[in-house]
Amino acid sequence: MIPETLHVWTCRRYGGPEVLALETRPCPAPRAGEVLIRIVATTVSSADARLRSCTLPRGFGLLGRAIFGFTGPRQPVLGTELSGVIAAVGPGVATWQPGDAVIGFTGGRLGCHAEYRIMPAAGALVAKPANLSFAEAAGLAFGGTAALDFLRRADLRAGERVLVLGPAGAVGTALVQLARLRGAHVTAVARAANRDLVAALGADRVLDSAAHDFTTAAETYDVIADTVGATTFARAHPRLREHGRYLAFAADLPGMRARPVGTKRSITGSASERPEDVRELARLAAAGDLRVVVGRTFAFAELPDAHAYVSTGRKRGNAIVHVSAPPPRA
Repeated sequence: MIPETLHVWTCRRYGGPEVLALETRPCPAPRAGEVLIRIVATTVSSADARLRSCTLPRGFGLLGRAIFGFTGPRQPVLGTELSGVIAAVGPGVATWQPGDAVIGFTGGRLGCHAEYRIMPAAGALVAKPANLSFAEAAGLAFGGTAALDFLRRADLRAGERVLVLGPAGAVGTALVQLARLRGAHVTAVARAANRDLVAALGADRVLDSAAHDFTTAAETYDVIADTVGATTFARAHPRLREHGRYLAFAADLPGMRARPVGTKRSITGSASERPEDVRELARLAAAGDLRVVVGRTFAFAELPDAHAYVSTGRKRGNAIVHVSAPPPRA
């Protein structure tokens, strides 16, 4: 049964977590080719926190506001990923039935900080693997799709050496695992508090970020993956081998314009949001080859607290928000 109303968290103007407001809206019915999902869990990602505060990379201030909204986000309901249960299907939908447990990735279309969300039945929507909790499932797509996309563009090969900066966040935890699955040797630079976590994810070596400066060390790498904007291509390329690639997940405008240095190059830009990538991540998770790291969890009423936590820059894995009760186990 479709409820008459639903609650959503909105961001009507840029600012701190206090700008977020809980609002009531009519609950939409799915149209042809659509499904209505009752959201069980979602995440507050680093992208959500940056958009809420309009904290953009250097050089993107005016351009970013032109794209996202000058005084506040054009899409005021943030949130890029969800896990939940199909509540209703629209005409012509045969692939899903009410009661199906699913993972959805809305990406730049946002809208997941809500009790219900409409999604295309043929979109980035996959069955939730039975071995994942709804909390784990909610954190599968945002970091995983970004890591998959950049590793694909880098054409990472077995035997190559990878350095990961920021290995304990949503993107970093996925990237460490996906690089290892491709047969790479992974060195991670992490805070001491995250050492055991990153090692457990498969990093061959974990260096203490407080004591190690990779730019002055002797080691060189085929790929340097900077998931948090910790450095620049100009500083990183001396530590790249011939044909090395620097993956700039959070590049500023000068970084986006970085030119190759000999055979070494920088890979930047927004990650693609491909439904097939969500399906691949679900397959890996179902096989036990990809772990979703759940850091802190919050109730739906505590979503502004989740934003405050993410904004500290000390997030481990995913910040999970429990929206509604999961269905009883069969």
